[in-house]
Amino acid sequence: MTDRYLVIQPEPTVNATQICDDLVSALEKDHSVTRADTLLDTSITEVAQDSASAFAHVINAVRADSSDVTLLEHADFSAVPTFDSIGWSLDVAASVGARVILVLDAEGVPADLVSVQAQAACARARAHHAQVVALIVPGVRAESVSCEQIPVISDRLDQNTVEQITSAKLAGVVTPVSFQADLIDRARADRQRIVLPEPDDDRVLQAAAEVLELGIADIILLGDEAAIRERAQQLNLDIAAARVVALDDAELVEKYAEEFARLRAKKGITIEQAREKIRDVSYFGTMMVHMGDADGMVSGAAHTTAHTIVPSFQIIKTAPGVSIVSSVFLMLMKDRVWVFGDCAVNPNPTPEQIADIAISSAKTAEQFGVEPRVAMLSYSTGTSGSGPDIDATVEATRLAREKAPELAIEGPIQFDAAVDPAVAAKKAPDSDVAGKANVFIFPSLNAGNIGYKAVQRSSGAVAVGPVLQGLNKPVNDLSRGALVEDIVNTIALTAVQAQG
Repeated sequence: MTDRYLVIQPEPTVNATQICDDLVSALEKDHSVTRADTLLDTSITEVAQDSASAFAHVINAVRADSSDVTLLEHADFSAVPTFDSIGWSLDVAASVGARVILVLDAEGVPADLVSVQAQAACARARAHHAQVVALIVPGVRAESVSCEQIPVISDRLDQNTVEQITSAKLAGVVTPVSFQADLIDRARADRQRIVLPEPDDDRVLQAAAEVLELGIADIILLGDEAAIRERAQQLNLDIAAARVVALDDAELVEKYAEEFARLRAKKGITIEQAREKIRDVSYFGTMMVHMGDADGMVSGAAHTTAHTIVPSFQIIKTAPGVSIVSSVFLMLMKDRVWVFGDCAVNPNPTPEQIADIAISSAKTAEQFGVEPRVAMLSYSTGTSGSGPDIDATVEATRLAREKAPELAIEGPIQFDAAVDPAVAAKKAPDSDVAGKANVFIFPSLNAGNIGYKAVQRSSGAVAVGPVLQGLNKPVNDLSRGALVEDIVNTIALTAVQAQG
């Protein structure tokens, strides 16, 4: 695993370069070291024209480095003096998990003023969710400078101070960019076959080309091969590595029809009816997943949610021990990931179903690197309220604890008590979940859908999903307004689900 560091100096001088030299000298004795600035091969012009795309490119490039140590230096943004270059570098550090080494030009400056500068610089780093692990103040006695229990170093780095820096533990901040990059890394590590039934939509073709270029998954497209490849060529997209399967492939149609007729025999489905049904792209793609010819399916860019997921209910069905298929949104906040369920599938779940949704949501959270702390949301916390809705949440919490005693779960609980430690201390002082919940279970689809959209729109969070859970094999639905980035993310998370 690569360790990453960022050396940054708010007022550029030779000090930061010297610190980098010292750090490389100390580390390269036992490690391979890559040294670069926070622009890498991205130009100032590209940053100015499309900072979001340029930033994503830099993050992917840093994460792709396989050296033992990646050492980043604050880039020279002097050509664009109005650009927040310090913020850019701190955002890079937060999104790649780099320890920040802050260098201040403190020579001749009174120690108390250096402390003020240091505290301001550390506060700025915190605002960008970057973690400062060392403060270097050449020319000033270290013991005279105080900065939030961060080690202060007054001289050039030596082996002891380098060890102090490298042993510092990171707080585990997760930014939207770092989550998406980690998702792609995990998908790449064990490539899965994802079927896309809607290649007639240009966004799907664009996403397929990007997924293939990044090595996220192997892609299967359904439809007429000549037409699909001609359209890709018109869009200047490389989908040469994609497999294209015709919906009238006689061998597959017969195989899938026989299996579908068997699965739906109790519903009176004949082989002739099955052959007709299988020619629908959603049924064909779902049968590919069911029969092991694909590992997961992503659809919905051009079809309704029902058209995408009803076949999975009929064919793939629920996983053992799960009574209900449900959904979550992965809410990528500025420095953490929250999981919201169910926001897309079940209108009015029973207490038994809510319990299963909570357990499934906790498993989904774990699958994507979130240690679940589950809040069973209500308009009341603990025993402060009463009524049928409260009783239902109490019962759902009891059942979830009974089925999954290892799960950290609290309910009924209000949203403020679930996320705010100060409120939690008053409303649920004995709870291990209150104030630090990260999996939120809503009592109804009405509440869940309103809740996730309210948070998304008011906080700027990135909502990834809906992610279907509880199925034997992964099928995920897209919004018909999905962007290419949304489709790429959904393919990646479906691949991770398929890894098991």
